[in-house]
Amino acid sequence: MKVGVLVFNLGGPESLRDVKPFLYRLFSDPEIIRIRWGLLRKAVAYAIATLRRKTSEGYYAQIGGGSPLRRLTEEQAAALEAELKSRGKNVQTFVGMCTWRPFLSEAVQRIPDSGVDSLVILPLFPQYSVTTTGSGFAALRRLIDSHSEFRKLDVQWVCAWHDHPAYVESFAQAIERELARFPTPDRVHLLFSAHSIPERYVKEGDPYLEQTKKSVELIMDRLGRRNPYELSFQSKIGPVKWLEPMTQDAIIKLGKQGVADVLVVPISFVSEHIETLYELDILYKKIAEEAGVQNFKRVPALNSDPAFIRALADIVESTLK
Repeated sequence: MKVGVLVFNLGGPESLRDVKPFLYRLFSDPEIIRIRWGLLRKAVAYAIATLRRKTSEGYYAQIGGGSPLRRLTEEQAAALEAELKSRGKNVQTFVGMCTWRPFLSEAVQRIPDSGVDSLVILPLFPQYSVTTTGSGFAALRRLIDSHSEFRKLDVQWVCAWHDHPAYVESFAQAIERELARFPTPDRVHLLFSAHSIPERYVKEGDPYLEQTKKSVELIMDRLGRRNPYELSFQSKIGPVKWLEPMTQDAIIKLGKQGVADVLVVPISFVSEHIETLYELDILYKKIAEEAGVQNFKRVPALNSDPAFIRALADIVESTLK
């Protein structure tokens, strides 16, 4: 039996000229901009994309002129396929993105001719949110329902893997490596930073906050350390109330408290992209310096770390059982 694994992420502009159309697609998502009428939502998305274009282009210019997310996701998929094949699986991976190339529709079109008998849908979001995994699932269900070839496939959906032991282990190992770079590792303040979402989504039942807290708890249990730690949120957009505290505010607070060593853990990001390379490494690093934090470091995103790839393979295998 041949197994297909469709891995998907948000996507990101690969060049500066891609920024505006990427933003338009992002804000056209009904789970991002909750406007019932499609034409009005698209008009609002176009306005936001137009207003944010120059600022966003400036951010991407500072990280090389585009997002590395496609390359990194394709590397993750290739490594996952190799790992599963080494375990005796007849498998083929596919890559799709919610808001940029390769689009989910392109990935779905490739699957029927690949000869797979079953399909695992694997979001690269450890914690479930309707804004990420949920939005991608909705788009994929529409695409799959429109292809009669999928009726003969056993399709399985991985909703979340925030508490999977192998994921916890891979992140714990990454944290331990970075802690070793500090003169006094036991005194380092661990600041877990997750992408924020509107607070009302959580009140409506979105499990993202609780799952993120659980990830932090399990990682700290695995580390077995007494380092002070906390969870904060980043990447807020718009005037509505989002999950707090915001990461930049947490950094300023730590500086005022005289904390010298801070290690940021990008708990909801498994690949480097704008939120890590610009927001954490450039913007927040400057805020930390101005706040008096002497040693401000970040745990790299897991990317294709062998321990993380093994974790993804474990998740796929457990889904197939």
